[in-house]
Amino acid sequence: MFKTILFPVDQSREAREAAEFVAKLVQKHQSNLILLSVVEETTPSESSNDDVMKSAKKVEQLLKDAQAFFSSQGIEAEILEKQGQPAFVICDVADEIKANLIVMGCRGLGLTDEGSHDSVSNRVINLTPCPVLIVP
Repeated sequence: MFKTILFPVDQSREAREAAEFVAKLVQKHQSNLILLSVVEETTPSESSNDDVMKSAKKVEQLLKDAQAFFSSQGIEAEILEKQGQPAFVICDVADEIKANLIVMGCRGLGLTDEGSHDSVSNRVINLTPCPVLIVP
């Protein structure tokens, strides 16, 4: 049913908790798993060493750690690192890879200047080319 599952990851607790659910879903449906993380675009004045999602190096390590978690569950996962506004990138990637499902934690660290009241998951739900499963 879900041939390809896209799992956008960030360093949030919600994403880590959703990972266990994703592992079970992938195993049950024998799906291909694509892990995506988005390096958020910043201007030089916005640069901050503590914002993981704005550092390509830290995002790369985040993806490797996520891939290692799924590998420990017996799941091969492909990793993608992109740059841009998270919600738009997630939807574009889902379209490009012909994802059958996007699975996301309900609230992560991917909030940008788009507005704190409009979460990344909410934007993805409204823009997506495929079903989205939000894991609380």
